[in-house]
Amino acid sequence: MHLRQNASQLHEMKRAYIPLQITQSTGLIEGYASLFGVRDSGGDIVMAGAFTRSLRRRRQSGVKMLWQHRAEEPIGVWTSLVEDTRGLKVVGRLDLKVMRAREVFSLLKGGAVDGLSIGFRTLRAQNEKALGGRRLLELDLWEISIVTFPMLAEARITGVKLCSSRDADIMQRELVMKQNCARAQDAARLFHRSLAAYAVSSIKKRSFAHSC
Repeated sequence: MHLRQNASQLHEMKRAYIPLQITQSTGLIEGYASLFGVRDSGGDIVMAGAFTRSLRRRRQSGVKMLWQHRAEEPIGVWTSLVEDTRGLKVVGRLDLKVMRAREVFSLLKGGAVDGLSIGFRTLRAQNEKALGGRRLLELDLWEISIVTFPMLAEARITGVKLCSSRDADIMQRELVMKQNCARAQDAARLFHRSLAAYAVSSIKKRSFAHSC
């Protein structure tokens, strides 16, 4: 029996254990966020074509890249989301100007994390009472997160592109410039505060001298 769920009522997450790939360039990552026909640890199976309408409607720009499903921590953008015969194949770019993205990038390179997980709302599903799970027929995909513990063992990042030495030099120079700018701003604020304090002190001294 098919069950229809109101898209505004339920936001679900499915994590997948397929290693993300890391290759040599500018923070690009790729992997599978979901696999078709594979039962996850919650007993559910995502069926082929489950994302078709959602991807057509939202496109990749409407699906956010998050860290651990935290809406307050976007870490990049998905540049390609494609359903193939295996599942939902994704390619994205970490925004290495964001501190959290740089931290995630380091964790990916070190192998500390490599899981992917989808955040979605179920639009159509078929209950499997005997197995205690569902066949997910149509999903409204909101976001795809890089996570520590995926629910689907095979959904992981399979590749990560590292920054080239030129890009790394540029990023380092930008960071130094920002740090120097911050120091200059701090120095300017300190100077103005000191100048203001000196001016107030001088006024008080003159006032005291006149009163005497």
